Amino acid sequence: YYRELTVGQDIRRIDLKDPAGKAELEALAADAQVLLTAMRPRAAAALGLPELVEQHGLVHVEIVGFAGDRADVPGHDLTYQAAHSTLVPGTMPTVPIADVLGGEHAALEALAGLRQKEQLGAAGGIVKRVVLDDAAAWAAGPARHGLSSPGGHLGGGSPFYRTYATSDGHIAVACLEPHFAKALAARIGTEEAVLESTFAGKPTAHWVEFAAERDLPIEAIALN
Repeated sequence: YYRELTVGQDIRRIDLKDPAGKAELEALAADAQVLLTAMRPRAAAALGLPELVEQHGLVHVEIVGFAGDRADVPGHDLTYQAAHSTLVPGTMPTVPIADVLGGEHAALEALAGLRQKEQLGAAGGIVKRVVLDDAAAWAAGPARHGLSSPGGHLGGGSPFYRTYATSDGHIAVACLEPHFAKALAARIGTEEAVLESTFAGKPTAHWVEFAAERDLPIEAIALN
């Protein structure tokens, strides 16, 4: 996954506690426009990064865990999700939502910072902060409003928007819009028990073909 994420990047390892490492970073900063960091603010300050940003007029996008007084509190995607009701107790998330969404926010803030410098002609540095806890809170909106929580309309509460077992695997049925739900109901039914038994009676490939022929949003669940 690391190799996938870093394709096309020049990876360097620099010891910022060593004078030679600091000199190397200074040289890189002189030709750079953006500095992206993922550390607690006190760690960045200890390494002299705020001064580096100001000296070279960089756009500094700092990814931190929490905002305000909690900016130096440690955390990870799992704890950010835990705080915002996107975890089901006893299970682990398959997607690090805060990390992925935080990365997208960081790219957006970098572009916004560069545009700001272009418009203002500012000589000094510009700091943009991305808070992973905020990213998790934003992503948790559907759960916070009861849509995707267990039993919610997007959380298994609708028989037309949930997963079903087939005779040899599983499918995801996303017939959420009325015309999709009506089309599925006309061919199979509306009761969850009926849908369950019908889907379980045939293999996944049959239901994928069934969906393609009727223009329905049904997909086989892929397993790694």
